[in-house]
Amino acid sequence: MTTPPWQIDGYQHIWMPYTQMQTAPLPVPVVGTDGVSLILADGRRVIDGLASWWSACHGYRHPHIEAAVERQLKAMPHVMFGGINHEPALRLAQRLAALLPGDLNRVFFSESGSVSVEVAMKMAAQYWLNRGVRGRTKFVSFLHAYHGDTITAMSVCDPVNGMHAHFRGFLPEQFNTDLPLDEESTTALDRLLGEHRDEIAAVMLEPIVQGAGGMRFHPPETVATIRQLCDAHDVLLIADEIATGFARTGTMFACEQADVVPDIMCVSKALTGGTMPMAATAATDRVFEAFLSDDPAHALMHGPTFMANPLACAAAHASLDLFEREPRLEQARVIETAIAEQLADCRELPGVVDVRAKGAIGVIQVDQLRHVGWLRERFLEEGVWIRPFGDAIYITPSLVISPEDLSTLCAAMVAVVTQWSELGE
Repeated sequence: MTTPPWQIDGYQHIWMPYTQMQTAPLPVPVVGTDGVSLILADGRRVIDGLASWWSACHGYRHPHIEAAVERQLKAMPHVMFGGINHEPALRLAQRLAALLPGDLNRVFFSESGSVSVEVAMKMAAQYWLNRGVRGRTKFVSFLHAYHGDTITAMSVCDPVNGMHAHFRGFLPEQFNTDLPLDEESTTALDRLLGEHRDEIAAVMLEPIVQGAGGMRFHPPETVATIRQLCDAHDVLLIADEIATGFARTGTMFACEQADVVPDIMCVSKALTGGTMPMAATAATDRVFEAFLSDDPAHALMHGPTFMANPLACAAAHASLDLFEREPRLEQARVIETAIAEQLADCRELPGVVDVRAKGAIGVIQVDQLRHVGWLRERFLEEGVWIRPFGDAIYITPSLVISPEDLSTLCAAMVAVVTQWSELGE
């Protein structure tokens, strides 16, 4: 692969994410995007099987989003949101409140998913403090959970199997348990919430799909059970829909599949169609009302410099327009059917544990992810960009991907994983 001069020079100063900089090969140099494709420095076009960490739901450089951002750029690129507000943010909050389940009517904007989780956890802890309840500052999360890379978000990631396990002792200690998938695990969660109710502020859940913890699926009944147990023990429920929101699992929000309304919900990624960094933390009326007081200390003391950035708001408005005008939910369901059918041949391969699809997510789970560098190179040779991690070789394509491009993506997965399974150790 051609290595452009800017990569040779700049790589001496960059610090890449999730990368051992001493041993990792040079990243793939990208110079442009178009539709569902990445344009590489050597001129090749490859289908992006990940939609930039499943954010570019409408494909890249969608003209409707580009035009909206350009108009906003000429009017007001940014303004502080403290003591000032602006129409793009207020109308976006109004649109989100109408779109989100139930009475999630109050929206707090930030710039990233991890920060939206931090805000949600702060909201939950302060909810109890504002009501005069002390000591409810801990959170319950689940095996294989992933909620972000900032400090408090790391504390609710899987403490053993997650990427942040080596920070134990530095992070706040939380409760981590199995998802309630059967009678035994349901009883265990019920007992945990009962015994530690006076310590627990909220349960944190990725509904239906656990993302970076391995693209693991659970049924809607599990989400409903967690909601019921939270209600029974008077514990708040936070739904992390950063990865699952905006049609990724086949419904606009994954919680809808369980007919569940969380007390707090986090969204990001596809909120702006993968165009601008933005996240939102939405709370129900009940949660918000706990912050209303004559006491200034009862206010939510949080305010990112670039929160409610007008350019990001414009991109989000345009992204929501596309969800309203175009059949994104139906596209997600069609993608699910195609992925399930086209990846099925991998199910019996040596080293493959499971093959599954949910919405616009396809996963080949393996017993051990060997030859990772070889996999990435082979996928590029097949004309696709796929980045395996953990024990998953997965795709999260743009919702607008054509049947032909999706078939190319799935065929590349089948071909490469078949070869991989023959490599052995």
